[in-house]
Amino acid sequence: MHAHDVLGRVVLITGKEEFLGARVVSDVKEAVRSHDAEAEFSEAAAGELTLATLGELAAPSLFSSVRCVVVRGLEELPEESVAGLLDYAAAPAEDVALVLVHGGGQRGSGVLAKLRKQPTVTEQKSGEVKPWEMPDFAVAEAKRRGARLDKSAAQVLAEAVGNDLRSLSAAVDQLANDFPDQRLDEAKVRQYFGGRAEVKNYEIADAILAGQRERALGELRWALEAGTSEVYILSAVAAQTRTLANHVGGNRDQSMPAWRARNLGKQASGWSADGLGRALQEIARADADLKGAASDAAYTLERLVLTVASLRGRR
Repeated sequence: MHAHDVLGRVVLITGKEEFLGARVVSDVKEAVRSHDAEAEFSEAAAGELTLATLGELAAPSLFSSVRCVVVRGLEELPEESVAGLLDYAAAPAEDVALVLVHGGGQRGSGVLAKLRKQPTVTEQKSGEVKPWEMPDFAVAEAKRRGARLDKSAAQVLAEAVGNDLRSLSAAVDQLANDFPDQRLDEAKVRQYFGGRAEVKNYEIADAILAGQRERALGELRWALEAGTSEVYILSAVAAQTRTLANHVGGNRDQSMPAWRARNLGKQASGWSADGLGRALQEIARADADLKGAASDAAYTLERLVLTVASLRGRR
């Protein structure tokens, strides 16, 4: 994605897959930042958007005329603001990248239909990826990184990792980084993600969230000894914790399998919103440590296991 693809245009993101939508937002921001290192970035909730506030968000400042504005929850846009948004979309400011994020569903479909007719609007769909589409997703992820992942290897990888896009993407990223300019075949995938089938990173996360510190530490140490990426493990823990936090907060995925919903219900009984908030802070701390090339990545993850597991049951 380049600056000319987003500046003076509107990027419309539609669909329920949060990971894909968030990545498009990140790509737009990176394109703007590459064009102008001093560009300004702002966000707003569509439910609070008026023509006046949109004008303020898009207006140049004393520091930079180049701006990136992200409006989330487009389905919540007030009726009285629809005309103003459509007028802006018809003639966007040339130094502004406007990103509109719609969370999927029928609400706000009339606005979507009108936006899609505008030549200045580019739609990026973030539809849900079905379980049987995971291998194709993994192949596409590898191509995105300039790597080649065999279809058979992608199938093995998807079976090992599961159906979490964030974790699958992290796994492909790890392979592409560790085997640059090499074909990613089954042997390489099994080297990193094979072995004891029952020990998967999401199970490490489940053990942590269940407060089972010894089990979580045991599985963590096995995974690290097997050569699993620390970043990949942390990604799974972060994804599971966010899912639980959404469940506790009432933002529940109705398409979730019944068995998964039951497991979440059991986990949720031991967590408070405050405890989960602190858990997410600890995960962010661990993420910063790993990205900062922590001297002992295993210690970082073991500390995370002990800290987060101890938060369960606290009020």
